[in-house]
Order: sequence, then structure tokens, then C-alpha cells
Amino acid sequence: MIAYLARRLLALAGVLLAIAAVTFLIFYVLPADPAAAACGKTCSAERLADVRVHLGLDQPLWKQFADFLTGIFTGRTLGAGQYAVSCDFPCLGYSYESSLPVWDLLMDRLPVSASLALGAAVLWLLLGLGAGVTAALRKDTATDKALMVGAVAAASLPVYFTSVMLIYGIIRVAGLLPYPTYQAFTDNPLGWASNLLLPWTALALLYAAMYARQSRGSMIEAMAEPYIRTARAKGMPERTVVVKHGLRSGMTPILTIFGIDLGGLLAGAVITESIFGLPGIGRLFYGALVNSDQPVVLGVTLLAAFFIVVANLVVDLLYAVIDPRVRY
Repeated sequence: MIAYLARRLLALAGVLLAIAAVTFLIFYVLPADPAAAACGKTCSAERLADVRVHLGLDQPLWKQFADFLTGIFTGRTLGAGQYAVSCDFPCLGYSYESSLPVWDLLMDRLPVSASLALGAAVLWLLLGLGAGVTAALRKDTATDKALMVGAVAAASLPVYFTSVMLIYGIIRVAGLLPYPTYQAFTDNPLGWASNLLLPWTALALLYAAMYARQSRGSMIEAMAEPYIRTARAKGMPERTVVVKHGLRSGMTPILTIFGIDLGGLLAGAVITESIFGLPGIGRLFYGALVNSDQPVVLGVTLLAAFFIVVANLVVDLLYAVIDPRVRY
């Protein structure tokens, strides 16, 4: 296990390094000048040259990338002389738009995206697995058909359409909930949940539909295995047969897609955050793209890649917990 973890961690570092290099190269070949974005519209030629030196853009590309990587682990100093600015560990640079440290911007927005992703994940797992397992146990019945038709309909609706309909129906017409404004869980747990309920629901409906179809197929396949018949022949309760043997075996493909989906959402859900006005990482990333804010885009990209590769590593380790055969 230790050797396996060591190999996976090395692979994780290699993936992050490759993603950082590709993102860095993409911004290098783009026609937009990062120094002009940082300097502003009324920037003079002399000031533009100073900004390029201050940001290190006058250096060769390999030197810029090496400085960026070094700063992540040790921090670095941007500029020189009286204009020198210290960037503490972990240094991802400063935003061209706001002149704030990229790391601070990410950590300020991360609780919002994490709250949105984790809450939605709980809902879609409960709804998706519940519907999928129920449909599998009642295969080819009216219940099965109704659940799958509902799943297909929910999966066909774009998240922006679902979000707008929820806002109109729940907030505008019924007035049951306030328009979402993020509140920290530590400040007001009830307000935190009530303000995120609609965004959770919008995301959960989309993902739950996909999980319902996937879990139905996995459960039907698992319940047809010989060991299920053996467990029933031994007189085990049906609940034990379904949960301990059927569901546990059918969870492997669900776990795979769950790790990828959750890892991606932790790095921000651009559409959902924008519609509901949530100041998460997704909105930060969109604004940085529009303004060619290279340090922020690079920081968000690395954070998203980190979440996804870590989620995949955790999923691989959980395989051995769910299915002991994987250990061999």
C-alpha cells in the first residue's frame, strides 16, 4: 500500500506539473498582453515597460515558469528595488485585476464552492441512489419505468433552465425562500442551508438523474450474480442481501464518477454560481478569463486539477474498502 501511494503521489505531482506548463504556455501564445491588463487602459509606454519588468514578463518563458513553480513551495519576490513585493508561500502570484494575492482570492472563494459542491453531492447521492436501487429492485414494473422516465427528463434539462425555474417558482411566486446570499456556516448554520438549498437542488437534479440510471444498471447486474442467489439460499434477510452484497458490489462504478464529479464541482460551478449570485471559485475563474488575468486562471486551473486527481486517488483507495478483491 505504501509503495502504491508513493507511485500515485508521484503521478499526481507529474499531472499537476503538466497542467501548469500547458496553461502557462497557452497564455504565452495568446495575443493579449498580461502587462497591459495589469497596467490599465491609460498606461503609458514607460509605465508598461516597468510593469513588464515588475511581473517578470521580460524574462524567458522557462525562467518565468521556473519562478512560478519555486514560488509555490518557497514564496518569491516580485520586482526589484523600491517596487519589490514579497509573495509568501504558497505564492501563486498577484491578480492583474485586483492586485491581491491569488492564493488569498482562492481561499476566500473556496468555502462557497465547497459548500455548494458538498451539499449538492449529498442530495444527488440520496436521490440518485435511492431512485436507481428502487428501479432495479422493481425492474420492468411501472415504478421502474416512471423513475427512469423522470431521470431522463431531469438529465435533459440544462442546469441554467432548472435554476431559473426554481428561482421563479420558489422565490418569485411562492416566496418560500429568500434569494440566495451566501452566509458562512459558522455564522448562521440555518441561514447557510436555506440560502444554498435552491443551488443544491438545481445541481442535484441534474446529477441525480445520471446517478439513478448508472446505479440501476449496476444493481441489476449485481443482483443477477450467483453470490446473491447463494445469500438468499442461506436465508439472509432481503435487506442484508440488497445492501451488504448487491449495493456494495454495484457501488464501484458509482464511486468512480462521484470522485470526478465532486472534484470538478469543488473548483467551482460557473453557471450555478453566476445565476444564484454566489461568490465562488467558478465566478472568479470566469471573471479572470474575461480579463485575461493569467495568475488567477492558472491558480484556479491548478486547484481544480488538484481536487480532481486527489478525488481519483481517494476513489482508488476506497475501491479496496468496498470490494476486497481489488486489494489483490
